[in-house]
Amino acid sequence: MTILSMTDARQDFTSIANQVMFKGERIFINKNNKLAFAVIPIEDAKVLEALEDKIDLDDALKALKEPGSISLKEFKKKLGL
Repeated sequence: MTILSMTDARQDFTSIANQVMFKGERIFINKNNKLAFAVIPIEDAKVLEALEDKIDLDDALKALKEPGSISLKEFKKKLGL
């Protein structure tokens, strides 16, 4: 894991981008000696997005099973759509 200060990252952004894009590295950036954000390969970002989508879907399906839940079709009818 590579950790850089914001100042160092700003000065060497092209090198950071190349490390991430071509070597698949994850680069962590500090601001005021605290981790602030990371630069990650697009594949990692896609995995995170898919995981978030799965969690959202699981939560939605769970909510549909709760008492008082109605289907989308019923909801649209209720709204007159």
